[in-house]
Amino acid sequence: MIHFGLCARRAGFRQTLPLHQRASAGWAPVGLCFVHDHGVALTAHPLHSYEITGWQRGRDLCPPFLSIANYTECMHPPVRLVAIDMDGTLLPALGQTVGERNARALRAAQEAGITVAIATGRRAAYTVPLFEDMGLRADTPLITSNGAVVCTLGGETIDRCHMSARVARGLCGLLRPFGTVVFTFDRPGRGELVLEDLEQAHGRIALWVEANRNAIEVVKPLESALVDGDDPIQGMGAGTIQRMKAAEKALKASEWAQQCESVRTEYPTRDLSILDLLPPGISKGWALERLAARLGVDRKETMAIGDNWNDADMLEWAGQGIVMANAAPELRTLAKTRGWKQAPSNDDDGVAVVLEAALAKMAATRA
Repeated sequence: MIHFGLCARRAGFRQTLPLHQRASAGWAPVGLCFVHDHGVALTAHPLHSYEITGWQRGRDLCPPFLSIANYTECMHPPVRLVAIDMDGTLLPALGQTVGERNARALRAAQEAGITVAIATGRRAAYTVPLFEDMGLRADTPLITSNGAVVCTLGGETIDRCHMSARVARGLCGLLRPFGTVVFTFDRPGRGELVLEDLEQAHGRIALWVEANRNAIEVVKPLESALVDGDDPIQGMGAGTIQRMKAAEKALKASEWAQQCESVRTEYPTRDLSILDLLPPGISKGWALERLAARLGVDRKETMAIGDNWNDADMLEWAGQGIVMANAAPELRTLAKTRGWKQAPSNDDDGVAVVLEAALAKMAATRA
């Protein structure tokens, strides 16, 4: 933590600043500086805790708050919007049901006036059933298909983007050698998901196939389902981690690299990786920024919680990024350089821990 303390005979001030305002290089103290004729001293304490003490020579009162505004302007205000990833974040590692503590924390956040947004790579129809009986508001925003579709729990569409069918056809030929290729359309029922080899898909992503079987249509070749004027919202490649890394490398070297967005998610314990294919510029972060603008919420008032690489853009955009303890080691390393905090793992109700702390801070601020 970083603490600001102003000490004098008759007044005091203390405030906590965000992680990223620690000295960025080596956790070193940043030294001593002066503001006008008021001294402001920064000292380092154990466990990387920093305290600033200000004084006025020969006067009774502390220097005013504005005299150190350059240090305090980036303080995190109370959270007004929180975007929460699902798989690996809100959901446990082995299960498809939101735990009671997490569910209770989501409801408490809404009751306190925080907008709770679910941000997932899943499509809307695969997301809504998990929240229907949790007591959340009908206007709860859902950022689905990695940002390509934003809707509400009650079914209202807020935002939608499409990938050109021409680009999708080109991606079929490029990515087919690396694993299963699936495209998602924004329409209910069978044909919402199209692929060309159900047996191959079942061998790689069996749980996904079983959960989505009623929406899957098999089309051979897959290009036949991608007709001009009937554009998909998202594509997906699925395979082993090494195969999807190779697929991503091939995509970035291809003619399609500038015509679609790609992001990988990895599940090392299952040796499974998903390469999500999106319209150019689309991501969870892009959708979160647009949602915040729609709600009139500043990025400093926005928190994002996630565990995988498809969460990185929203963690970067949000003023308060939180990475789960079960996240990939490389992402947790990146978090240290970005000033993102770390939550307990998904199996330890990390989302609830973070939200409970945010609500306690909000209550203290109001008091």
